[in-house]
Amino acid sequence: MLKTDSTTTVREGEQLNIDNLNTYIASQLPNFGQITEVRQFPGGYSNLTYSLKTQHDQEYVLRRPPFGSKHIKGGHDMGREFRVLSTLQSAGFTKIPAPVLFCEDESVLDCPFYIMERVQGVILRAHNAPKMGIDSATMRRLSEALVDNMAALHAIDIHQTGLVQLGKPEGYIQRQVEGWYKRYQTAQTDDVPAVEQAYAWLVKNLPTENPPTLIHNDYKYDNVVLNPNDLTDLMAVLDWEMTTVGDPLMDVGTSLSYWSEANDGLFEKSFNLTWLPGNLTRQEFADRYAQKSGRDVSNILFYYVFGLFKNTVVIQQIYARWKQGFSKDERFAGLHVGVKALIQKAVTSIEAGKI
Repeated sequence: MLKTDSTTTVREGEQLNIDNLNTYIASQLPNFGQITEVRQFPGGYSNLTYSLKTQHDQEYVLRRPPFGSKHIKGGHDMGREFRVLSTLQSAGFTKIPAPVLFCEDESVLDCPFYIMERVQGVILRAHNAPKMGIDSATMRRLSEALVDNMAALHAIDIHQTGLVQLGKPEGYIQRQVEGWYKRYQTAQTDDVPAVEQAYAWLVKNLPTENPPTLIHNDYKYDNVVLNPNDLTDLMAVLDWEMTTVGDPLMDVGTSLSYWSEANDGLFEKSFNLTWLPGNLTRQEFADRYAQKSGRDVSNILFYYVFGLFKNTVVIQQIYARWKQGFSKDERFAGLHVGVKALIQKAVTSIEAGKI
């Protein structure tokens, strides 16, 4: 059996006020028990994730925004993420961690946060997956299962479940393109002409929208928990902070933007594991999704380029926080290289006319 996802000592400057936390939880959930140990999940560059162990030997997960992120809206809305999980749970969707408690009182941890149950399993990350010796046949089945589960997510009835209330699907694509460009302008630190080039192409090539579905917006290997006894069994999908309703191909494009191949650049490959032997190619991913969902993916290039554009902006936001001194995490110091690498990938794909 493979080792389940591990935790590390909490990073400097990212500690939680345990006394405040215990006092608040006791007032809301008397049977929760005192927190006796706090550790941190090392993965991720956005919201911070902690493991809480209680005196009853129960383990939970706490999610909070990164320090210094109060000027960035949307992606760090803990209340919204908690509501998404609660709605999915009520709708009978089981592949999620069960939500436990949401706190909007910023006097507790200086920010809103929420707690959920921990799903014990394997999370494949760029730093650990290449060392696991996963054979290509297993990798193939796993990548197919990942696509199939995305198609299943997009098949959830957003009207019957009430999930349609998560967003405004009409005009979603145009709002996303314009919104992410504005976020880039807010967080910009360097002159990167390729950003303007990609943005202009996206505006010029806005497609007709598909009927809306639930979209995760950050669907990738390190956001799913796998069965340690069978890696092709997806136990839970994590990190629902950017979930909304809109064109499902926007979700596919985002996933494809994480999906590096063997011939891609070092930066792209350093942040994922899709280049490992056995994984579907980006085109195979799109084709399988089309087969499972019945949707036309002939215009998938637009959605892929948008995914790269959005990821570029996310990385720029994280780099800007580091450069302004809000984060001391040295992983962020070189992210300006990633900004240029990803947006150049978008421009190159536009010129080549393929994903």
